[in-house]
This record gives sequence, C-alpha cells and structure tokens, in this order.
Amino acid sequence: MAAETAAYTPASDPKHAVRATRPAGRKMRSLLLDAASRLFKGGGLSGTSIADIATAADAFPSQITYYFRTKEALFVEAACRDMLHLARAAEQAASNSSTPRDYTRALAETVTATDSVAFFVEALTLTRRRQDLAPLVERTIERLHGEGLRAYAAKIERHGWRTLRDPDATSRRFWALAIGVTVEGYAMGRSPDQLGAELLRVLGEQATATPSGDGAQLRLVGERDGSASTRSDREGSS
Repeated sequence: MAAETAAYTPASDPKHAVRATRPAGRKMRSLLLDAASRLFKGGGLSGTSIADIATAADAFPSQITYYFRTKEALFVEAACRDMLHLARAAEQAASNSSTPRDYTRALAETVTATDSVAFFVEALTLTRRRQDLAPLVERTIERLHGEGLRAYAAKIERHGWRTLRDPDATSRRFWALAIGVTVEGYAMGRSPDQLGAELLRVLGEQATATPSGDGAQLRLVGERDGSASTRSDREGSS
C-alpha cells in the first residue's frame, strides 16, 4: 500500500504538474480556452460551469481560477481569442484573391461562416457590467483594426487597386458592419449564407482594379485624376 501511495503523488498527476514550467502553463491555458470556447458557444455563460470547463480540459476547477480568476474573465478572453483567430483565417482565405470583389467576398464569407463574431458580441455586452474586463476587449478591437489595415494596405499595394476609402477607415468599417450584421442576423434567425450575403450587400464596393500597366501604388479613387486636373489647369494658365 505504501508503494502504491508513493507512486501516485500530485507531482505525477498532469493536472498538478502543469504549473511546474511556463510552457506547461501556456499549454494548460490554451486547453482551458479551447474547452471554454466550445462550451460557452453551446451553453452560454450561465449554462456553462467552471466544473464543466475543467472536465472538458482534463483540469481542476482551481486551475481556471488560478489562470483566469473568474468565469466571466475566461468568457471574455475566450471570445477575444476566437475573434483574432477568425480575423487571421479571413485574411488567409482572402490572400489569393485577384480582384477587389473576390477579396471582399472571401472576407465576408469566412467571417459569417462561424459563430465567433456572435460570441464576441456577447463578450462586448458582458463588459458593460464588468468594466474591469473592458481593456482586453479594447485591445482586441485595436488588433482587429490594425491587422486589418495592414492586410488591406498590402493587398491594394500589391495589386495596384484603387481604394474607395482610407485603408484604416475601410478596416474599421468592415468590422463594424460585420458585428452589426451578425447581431441583426442572429436576432432574425438568418443562416450563415444569408449573413454572408447581407454583409456583402452593405459593404458594397471597397476598391476598384486599375487598368493593366497602371502604377501599383496605394491611392484613393480620384487621387490620380485630381493630380491630372491640377496639371491641366497649370498648363492652361501658362
């Protein structure tokens, strides 16, 4: 019996050992976030317990409070993480698009194909009552805008497209509309295909392709024509 007791110690239990090293701690955090994301999407905040999440992640409930403090904090972090993963997936899906229309369609269809945006909206609502959780949401939104700006600016620079709006405004507008369409669509029982079609409709045209051989540089529609008009005015007055 003594030998059996010695063989089973907290250090030999992976649930206890995860705090021993930083890599193990990061792995456990990731497992808890994965499990929380699945369960929260299915049962919501009130329908999912800390014990449920711990069981799904093969962890102890105390590890959730150790890493995240509260169930609400875990909910918000899981939703923010999902949203950033979705943004990355959307960029990858649109990376091979050769026209502005295909680019917008790939983004819209990817974003509306999952319930990650709806999950994030729930986190936004939660922070109205839990202002201590708002900074994480704010950082997530800024990352969405920043990474969206980077991806869009690189795309129009590479292809020489003419953007109809400032790239930063385009990125911010995309996510604002995606969130709005999702809230409205879920309230009306729309399918992912219907959500995608509605998002495409409200987004409209974001950029236009330039003629072959036109200089590939980031510019707003009308910028080149405005410069040409200025040159013509100068020539006419000379």
